[in-house]
Amino acid sequence: MHQTGNSIKLLTGNAHPKLAEAVASRLGIALTPCHVSKFLSLETSVQIHSSVRDEDVFILQSPSPPDVNDHLMELLIMISACKTASAKRITAVIPCYPYARQDKKDKSRAPITAKLVANLLAVAGADHVITMDLHASQIQGFFDIPVDNLFSEPSMMQFIKQEVEGWRDAIIVSPDAGGAKRATALADQLNLDFALINRKRRRDLAMSMTLPTVPPTPTGSDYGSNGDDDDESDIVEKMELLVGDVRGKVAILIDDMVDTGHTVRLAAGVLRENGAKEVYALISHGLLSDTTMDNLLDLPVKKLVVTNSIDQTERIAACNGLLETIDIAPVIAESIRRTHNGESISALFRPHEGW
Repeated sequence: MHQTGNSIKLLTGNAHPKLAEAVASRLGIALTPCHVSKFLSLETSVQIHSSVRDEDVFILQSPSPPDVNDHLMELLIMISACKTASAKRITAVIPCYPYARQDKKDKSRAPITAKLVANLLAVAGADHVITMDLHASQIQGFFDIPVDNLFSEPSMMQFIKQEVEGWRDAIIVSPDAGGAKRATALADQLNLDFALINRKRRRDLAMSMTLPTVPPTPTGSDYGSNGDDDDESDIVEKMELLVGDVRGKVAILIDDMVDTGHTVRLAAGVLRENGAKEVYALISHGLLSDTTMDNLLDLPVKKLVVTNSIDQTERIAACNGLLETIDIAPVIAESIRRTHNGESISALFRPHEGW
C-alpha cells in the first residue's frame, strides 16, 4: 500500500462540528485545534493552534441554513490559512455543496453560482474536493482540481433493509424526471419496482391553459426542475403518477434535497391517492431552511429520513420521531483515509464492496 510521509490533519469550522468529531473518532485521530469566530465588525477570524506544515490537511465544513455564507467564508479562510502555513495538500470536505442548485444559466442574467463557488475554493488554495450527492454531477466539471462525489445510496439501502417493514414489496419513487436516474439505480440494487411522478409547475399549467404565465417575483430564483427548491414564481401546483403501480405497496420517495417540504408533501399525497400503503421519504440533504416544525410534522409520510450532512439535532428533538438521520461519518472517514493513502474511493461504492 502506498503511504504518504505526512499525517492527517482534520479541521472544522462552525457548520457541523458533531460530524467532524464523529469522522475524527472513526479515523482514530483528534481534531486539529482551530478557533473560528467573528470580530465585532462581523468579519470572520480563524486561528489554527497546531502546525500544519507539510501535512495532509482535510477541512470538513458543510455550509447550511441559515448561515450558508458565513460557513462558506469560514471554509475559504481556513483553506487560505493552511495554504500560507505550508500545508502539503488541502482537501475541502463539503458533504453538502453550497449553491449547487444554481448550476446553469436557465434564464436571462442568471448567475451560475455553483461555478463561482468552485472558483473561490480553487483560488483559496484547495487542492482537492470531497462532496456527497451533488445536485448535478456536472458540477464536477466546474473544477480544474480533482473532485470526488460520494454517494449516500449504500447507506440508504442499509436503512431500507433494516428499518422499512416489508421492504421487499416496496416501490422506489422519484418525485420528478430529474431524479429518475438516482431512483432507478437504487431500485435496481434492491431488485424493486420503480415509479415516477410528473410534476407541473405554475408556469407549465398556465401555458397548458393558454393563460399568461405568472411573472417571477423580484427576489425569487428559479432553481430548475431537480430538487425540492421551488420558489413562488415556479412553485409545483400539481403532481400525477406517470409510471408505476404503488397500490398496496410501501412507497419510498428518493431525492437529493428537501428545503421547504412542498414537493415531498405533494408527492406523498399523490402516492396515497393512488393506494400506497405507507410513504417514506429518503433525502440526501435536509436543508429544511424555511420549514417550521409545524410544517414538518404535517408531512403525510411515516418517516422523513435525511443524512447528517447538515446538523439536524434540534429538529429531531422537536418532531416526535418523524425525522431520522443516516450517519455518513463512516463513508466520509473512509474516503479521507483512502485519499490520504492513495487508494481508490470508487471501490467504496461497488456492489460487492459495501452495498
